[in-house]
Amino acid sequence: MQKRESFERRLEALSARILDDYGNERVIDRLEMFTQPDRRIIEELIGKLQRLVFPGYYRDYTYRIYNPKNNLSALIEDIAFHLNRQIGIALRGTEQYSPAEAEAQAEDITAAFLERIPAIRDYVETDLQAAYDGDPAAKNKAEVIIAYPGIFAITVNRLAHALYQLDVPLIPRIMTEYAHNRTGIDIHPGAEIGRYFFIDHGTGIVVGETTVIGDYVKLYQGVTLGALSTRGGQKLRGKRRHPTIEDNVTIYAGASILGGDTIIGHDSVIGSNVFITHPIAPGTRVSIKSQELIYKNGQGYVLQPDVPGEESPWFYII
Repeated sequence: MQKRESFERRLEALSARILDDYGNERVIDRLEMFTQPDRRIIEELIGKLQRLVFPGYYRDYTYRIYNPKNNLSALIEDIAFHLNRQIGIALRGTEQYSPAEAEAQAEDITAAFLERIPAIRDYVETDLQAAYDGDPAAKNKAEVIIAYPGIFAITVNRLAHALYQLDVPLIPRIMTEYAHNRTGIDIHPGAEIGRYFFIDHGTGIVVGETTVIGDYVKLYQGVTLGALSTRGGQKLRGKRRHPTIEDNVTIYAGASILGGDTIIGHDSVIGSNVFITHPIAPGTRVSIKSQELIYKNGQGYVLQPDVPGEESPWFYII
């Protein structure tokens, strides 16, 4: 009987084979550490930024300063320090900057971002009002801030969008993907979103990079604002691929609106489960004709009975 090779020897050979695989100079073969932003630190920064936007609603376990303004001053310095370092790492990772240039650029971007916090908070206040006004289930605004996934996703997106506008690599996408993971709401940081934006329920919403959303827009769960086709791949980079939603538009659950030439005119209502790839004139109500349901009873199949007074178009919300 042939002697069995020891597991230790087999493991040694397997380790050598795997280590050799890193020598192919592919992107996935990079071995240098700390060349990209740290996801864990970015996620911690999101929590700190949430406290900066809503100072009285998120408990701070880090500081033991009982004067609120002193506490916030320490928080701002903390955010500035860590964000500056992560932006510097992201800039160096592009190989477009020398270490000294990346450091200087990171400082300028961090300062510019912090200057935008009051304006971001002003927008978030309108989002909060839209959520409270638009949802009869909301008991008060504190409930919306603390418990609603929509307001969390929108707030993170507004913060990430500011960094995206400042040409920060990777970090904005890490931020919005964190919100996506937590809420099921996928908004690219490049999307331009106006005031009084309301997401109800939210799960399954997708908003693409070049989407433009006006003021007083409401989205329900499962809405896709996407590209009509991405077969062009990287050739489509920088081109408008996603729709424009004008002011005062409501889009109900499951609707898909696709394409860079697709404009939903102001004051329109888009019903559930519709599929739109062309412009819609302002003030239009788009819906699907009522489905014809079939029921089975002991005597066979019967169609859904007519409901007196029921209109043929239908919408669906929860």
